[in-house]
Amino acid sequence: MNRAELIELIADKAELTKAAAARALDALLDGVAVSLRKGDPVVLVNFGTFVVKQRAAREGRNPQTGQKIDIKAAKIVGFKAGKALKDAVKDKDR
Repeated sequence: MNRAELIELIADKAELTKAAAARALDALLDGVAVSLRKGDPVVLVNFGTFVVKQRAAREGRNPQTGQKIDIKAAKIVGFKAGKALKDAVKDKDR
């Protein structure tokens, strides 16, 4: 699903115009980004939790030359799915 398809889904489910759904999606994404930038987790009950994790500096290799390179430490976004989301995507044939 891409952004346009998600906006259309939101508009249909919430009975909004596509423009209003796009503004709502933008507000949600901006809110998540602001919270994560501050280092705060974003917990959406039954959906999942977004957190900022620290990835340590490490040594890697250039795949073309095999030369060692230093990879800097970085902040990354992690996501842990909630129970309802996990259940929604489970294979029903099991």
